[in-house]
Amino acid sequence: MAPRSLSRVLPLVLATAALSRGIVTGVCAPLLPLSGGCWEIRNENGSVRASATVPGTVHSALLSSGVIWDPYYRFNDEAYRWIVLDNWTYSRTFTLPPDMRTLKRVNLVCDGLDTVATILINNVTLGTSNNMFRRYTFDCTNVIKERNYIEVRFLSAVSYAAQQSARHSKYSVPPDCPPPQQKGECHVNFIRKEQCSFSWDWGPSFPTQGIWKDIRIEMYNICHLTYLTATSVYDKSSRKWSVEIESFYDIVSAELIEGELTASIPSLNTHQSYNIVLSKAEDSRNKVRLNINQSASIDPWWPHGHGNQTGYNMTVAVTVRGAYRIERSIMIYFRTVELIQEPVPGSPGLSFYFKINGLPIFIKGSNWIPADAFLDRVTFNVLKNLLQSAIDANMNALRVWGGGVYEQDAFYQLCDELGIMIWQDFMFACALYPTDKSFVDSVKAEIIHQIRRLKSHPSIIIWSGNNENEAALALNWFHIPLSNMSLYLDDYVQLYVNNIRETVLQEDRSRPYITSSPTNGKESVEEHWVAKNPYDVHYGDVHYYNYNRDCWDWTRFPKPRFASEYGFQSWPSFSTLATISSAEDWKFNSSFVDHRQHLSAGNEILLNQIQFHFKLPQGEDSLQNFKNTLYLTQVMQAQCIKVQTEFYRRSRSEVTDGRGLTMGTLYWQLNDIWQAPSWASIEYGGKWKMLHYFAQKFFAPVLPVAFEDQGTLMIYGISDLSRDLQLVLQVRLYYWNRMEPVCVHTTESFMLHASSAAPVHKEVTEDLLRRCGCSRSRCVLTFHLEVDGQQVGPANYYLLTSLKDSETLRKPQINQASASILLLGQDQRQFEEELAVTLQEGSCRMRLQM
Repeated sequence: MAPRSLSRVLPLVLATAALSRGIVTGVCAPLLPLSGGCWEIRNENGSVRASATVPGTVHSALLSSGVIWDPYYRFNDEAYRWIVLDNWTYSRTFTLPPDMRTLKRVNLVCDGLDTVATILINNVTLGTSNNMFRRYTFDCTNVIKERNYIEVRFLSAVSYAAQQSARHSKYSVPPDCPPPQQKGECHVNFIRKEQCSFSWDWGPSFPTQGIWKDIRIEMYNICHLTYLTATSVYDKSSRKWSVEIESFYDIVSAELIEGELTASIPSLNTHQSYNIVLSKAEDSRNKVRLNINQSASIDPWWPHGHGNQTGYNMTVAVTVRGAYRIERSIMIYFRTVELIQEPVPGSPGLSFYFKINGLPIFIKGSNWIPADAFLDRVTFNVLKNLLQSAIDANMNALRVWGGGVYEQDAFYQLCDELGIMIWQDFMFACALYPTDKSFVDSVKAEIIHQIRRLKSHPSIIIWSGNNENEAALALNWFHIPLSNMSLYLDDYVQLYVNNIRETVLQEDRSRPYITSSPTNGKESVEEHWVAKNPYDVHYGDVHYYNYNRDCWDWTRFPKPRFASEYGFQSWPSFSTLATISSAEDWKFNSSFVDHRQHLSAGNEILLNQIQFHFKLPQGEDSLQNFKNTLYLTQVMQAQCIKVQTEFYRRSRSEVTDGRGLTMGTLYWQLNDIWQAPSWASIEYGGKWKMLHYFAQKFFAPVLPVAFEDQGTLMIYGISDLSRDLQLVLQVRLYYWNRMEPVCVHTTESFMLHASSAAPVHKEVTEDLLRRCGCSRSRCVLTFHLEVDGQQVGPANYYLLTSLKDSETLRKPQINQASASILLLGQDQRQFEEELAVTLQEGSCRMRLQM
């Protein structure tokens, strides 16, 4: 019998469940979307009402309806606190065609509810939610009518978190509240919600409520395909690829259902069919292995800078009882990933690096946080701009940090296409967490959903259990009495090992899992999952922050196996701040500046760092002083991260005193959540800070870097390329006030081996200065690599002294008028890049003569 047609309900069929990755035909799953602009919101007493769009938040609805102003403007994060303390209800009506009500199963499916809610249709309670990161499915078969009324009644996340904390009376689960400087809410660890929404040291407190993802009605008689995953498998012995396909179903009938699953990859001339049996179980899944045609030529997926990101379209069709058909399309990519932790010759400890398709890859990138406090404002274009900016800065990886959210599908699809590897944290950060059964069960459902949603993406190379919670216990951040420590250690193992790790192993063995970041990896496992020192540079990954020492001094930095967090703050540019502030705020000691700074003593730290190498602006024009101070924070941040990143990159191939073999560098952080001081290299709105322009160079595939070691100038060559290079190094010395070099030296030819870092030039600094007739205060050093007279990679520079001590600096005489002339015929990005190059390579010509 041919599959039955569903033409009579096609207006209701939507590929929402597949997120444009597939289609559904047959009577298995007609869908009625409830997303859109037909909703209304009201607060608990009904005094505030507004129209709303779903997906969305209460704040977004109030803003678009004119009830509130921009929540980011000046002090509105505190002025609008009343919104998050109230309880809000979303409601709308919808109509179901009469013939649809004859179907045996009708479900309400909520892909994301933020967060604590009671869901009703026609005044009948279907169920509740308390986890922002889960998909909720409610059976409404016996409730649905032709005309229906749906309500989603939200409870304040702040109130719920406080209630849950109060009920956990056996022992405290710290921290209770964030530091006062963050102006946040308490007990965020008691709610499965975006942790930074209660505030962070770079973000505001907006504990949102709302339907933040799609919501729909699904209807079917026999079955529905709830998840489809496809992961590549490579057999080293046979050198053959296959695809592991897992399909998950919701089954109506208690009877066993026989069917056929057909998988096809036309471009690889691969087609196979399998007999399957579906049963009504809590977790009805089917797994098959698709062997790739031996004659097919497969182009593997590679990270950016190492090869192509080739994907292949695969169609999976399921026919049930010979009559009903489900069809999905999904992209399949072929790649392997390994986390190598093995003994290091000449060093205690273990290595910590990734192999992709058998090739060791040096990780270059940053850390990702939510791009907006109101997640409905994170559009495809916002994601595309930020991720393309990462690629433009020669990054190949991002870490999705555990205090935010599991990102939307479009984020991971873009990363697949761009070649951005993802270190994916689970959403736990900087806190201890309860382990009562309801909490643990909710977390397990969360992990299962997210893995099934995301595991097909080749960009995700590792799952990580949490952010800094192993370190929090090991170093006793929360001052737990030693007599009680075993209780919290047991809770840690219960949550991240017995629950999350076991769930990961059940759902996805195609990529590694670590319990925390930072961690000692295998050594942490040996020490019962919490190492004595998770920051040990001989193992795993390290986070490092030190704001008191001179951040231009490379000798202060640890030399780890992998640097997954490090950074320094800066303020955004004046043009970004001006949109959410007023003239009275434009002083560095204003209430607004203090309000936006969420790091304790953060502004003082910034000024202290500036004074290591610059004089603070002290002109008569207070506005210009403010702008100059903002600018100097960006100069300092960019140079600090440059020095530290170059240190990690040149440490990839060497072990010194047992330390080194550094194979990853992810600075904190890529993007901003609002307009405020932060560690980001891209401002809210997408404008690049100076740091991001610097990153284009210090992450370049081929790069020379310089430093001094006890008075000797050392220059290393660094290459991420898979081939050796025969090079020469050219070193130039300039007077600060001259455009022509006073001295040029070209080395003999040398070999820079593939995927390595090695010293290529060594000279006592004072000998160099004497030979060229220079002094530290009057000259600057530049250098670059060449092949056959052609420059390879960017030129670099080395500052011989603090810029505040340099002599003969001159202003560049660049003003808005001349900049506008330069801008003609160029796009804004190109102009900003060229201006940044001027500032970077010609520090002598900075407009701030200090």
